[in-house]
Amino acid sequence: MPPVRFATRAASAALFALIALGVARAAAPPAGVSIDNFAFGPQAVTIAAGTTVTWTNNDDIPHTVRSVDGSFHSKALDSSDTYSFTFAKPGVYSYFCSIHPKMTGKVIVK
Repeated sequence: MPPVRFATRAASAALFALIALGVARAAAPPAGVSIDNFAFGPQAVTIAAGTTVTWTNNDDIPHTVRSVDGSFHSKALDSSDTYSFTFAKPGVYSYFCSIHPKMTGKVIVK
């Protein structure tokens, strides 16, 4: 095989490997939490690191999403408003509604 063809095939194989690796490292599919009837549902979600969680307020009154450790917080979400946060590091992230503190939830990141 001529050297140019070998180099072209080797470059193509390397490019394919990089593309495949990039696809394998693509962002995890998003997860969703509904805010409804003064509750977060589901109350706990388990996700992979790199996943974005989106909270949607389906209640008729405002709610917030505020982490206990202060790592994330939303503005007051009116009906149909959403808030998203991407969890980069593994851990357990407890959160609550700062307007209605009895509303609690947690995100478990593996």
